[in-house]
Amino acid sequence: MKRLFVSLYLLLSLSVLGIGWTLDSLWQSKVADSHSEDAPLLALGQLLKAIPPAERAHFLEAMEPNPDFPLSLVNAADIAMGNNDQLSKNQLVTIRLDDSHEQHLLRLGEQVLVAGPVRVDPQENLRWLFTLFFYLLLAGVALVWVWPLSRDLRTLREAAAALGRARWDTRINLSKGSQVAALADTFNEMARHIGALIDDQKQLTNAVSHEIRTPLARLKFALALLPTHCPNPEKRTQLMQDMQLDIGEIEDLVQELLTYARLESQQAGIHFESCELGALVQQGVERLGRRGGPQIQLELPGVPLLVRADAALVERALQNLITNAQRFAEKEVRIRLWQNHRGACIEVRDDGQGIPEAEQQRIFEPFYRLDSERNANKGHGLGLAIISRIMQRHKGKVILNSQPGDTRFELRFPFNPD
Repeated sequence: MKRLFVSLYLLLSLSVLGIGWTLDSLWQSKVADSHSEDAPLLALGQLLKAIPPAERAHFLEAMEPNPDFPLSLVNAADIAMGNNDQLSKNQLVTIRLDDSHEQHLLRLGEQVLVAGPVRVDPQENLRWLFTLFFYLLLAGVALVWVWPLSRDLRTLREAAAALGRARWDTRINLSKGSQVAALADTFNEMARHIGALIDDQKQLTNAVSHEIRTPLARLKFALALLPTHCPNPEKRTQLMQDMQLDIGEIEDLVQELLTYARLESQQAGIHFESCELGALVQQGVERLGRRGGPQIQLELPGVPLLVRADAALVERALQNLITNAQRFAEKEVRIRLWQNHRGACIEVRDDGQGIPEAEQQRIFEPFYRLDSERNANKGHGLGLAIISRIMQRHKGKVILNSQPGDTRFELRFPFNPD
């Protein structure tokens, strides 16, 4: 809006100055110079001053008469004017008699030379044309500025109406020089975010119904068998334990869904503070290392890595990443921390079979799971999607490089995400 105000102010100011100066110059050169026609009358006045007052009338009578420009002499006392000071020596005074006639007065001592009535110079009528031309030019300049703005605002209105009709792929393409280009960019970002939320909502709805259906079916089947087929207390206990596992699986899925849904909001519930990544990683490695599985090798830098982040979310991302690496690693998982001038990085590598190139982008989608023997019936497909969301909220990146025997994930944090 500030850019709009400044551009409009400068346009109108420069237009008024430029058009006004141009038309004034034209008036002075083409119209105002017409006052040079008064020079003969002033010269006649100088000639009459050299003649005695009693002979001036005879001098005028001896001149060849001009019906269009009559001349006469009257006493100055017979001239009634609103301000006598206006009728001074050597000053030509013009009196407008009507719309088409005027009279010129030139004082010669006690006498006044009267020329007229004469027809008004037609060029005097051009003044209103120049005024009209000035305002028309000013309106034209304003139109040149307003018309593209009106066109772009109409495009914005149509795009907003299309978005209201659930066309989530609506985007606005304006030239970079448009006065509302920043507004169009904001609209496009909003439409992109709304479209992404709608897509995520559809995926969540479809995936939740599928993921929860399986443990619920097992629970229903177990409950149906419990009264008639499990008279043995040991079998009943085993069946109850299986049911508890299914309930735990549902609880884990619900918790993952809540976490993912919470991260859909741009900054809701996120508390940035100064965090030392080395300490967070070391705590996570010690906790996950006690669960068994492939050995974890940790390489810490010699200096603290301080970033502004949400410690709980960083721990969650690290836990998901290390757990995922332990699931696919053959012998070991290696974790390394490093930094450069842009920020800090947590690198997690495993020596597993790798991720096919065609699936490397899709694994960050919610509920997408690799078609792998080690991944069969494990997890809900939300771990990497949650990591991607966490890094987005920190203005960071998650980078994947994978080939057989070496899969590397990098969590890159900027020093200050604000």
